[in-house]
Amino acid sequence: MKLRWVFAAVGLLALLAGTALWLGSRSETPGTSAGGPSPPALLAAGFVDTQGRTQSLGQFQGKILVVNFWATWCAPCREEMPAFVRLQARWGPRGVQFIGLSGEEAAPVERFGKELGINYPLWIGGDAVGELSKRLGNRLGVLPHTVLIDSQGRVLESRVGPYSESLMEQRLEAAIGNLR
Repeated sequence: MKLRWVFAAVGLLALLAGTALWLGSRSETPGTSAGGPSPPALLAAGFVDTQGRTQSLGQFQGKILVVNFWATWCAPCREEMPAFVRLQARWGPRGVQFIGLSGEEAAPVERFGKELGINYPLWIGGDAVGELSKRLGNRLGVLPHTVLIDSQGRVLESRVGPYSESLMEQRLEAAIGNLR
């Protein structure tokens, strides 16, 4: 009898863990993220670069943005960032801008960027980075979290977990195709 309760408890825990993972990894579509920031609010959000200069997404208005929430300690972040470097090099001339947002301190972020040869801006913003990530669909605060924003500042896609290079390439092709 006791063994039956143990199996039932393990099954219930597995079900709860699976549900939490599913909820945290679902891609959001533009109208499903309740309470998400409006395009002007999103573009006005302020951050700082690793040199302490104030930056905002608004400076890239008119471009397609790939905003990646990441951390130096996040293994999946480290795995996807070299692909983002290659994609930035290929897609930058076509009006795409990658931006990395971290809640960490400037020094480790700067070291990390140099170590991996990151060719796109890495900004920091403390707790504001995590709050923005949650408002953009990352309810559980899982990293990496990447948001694709069109040239008008509208969220096209919000994804928790790493992107493969080929999937991001497909998403960028579709976003550019929508501009034509």
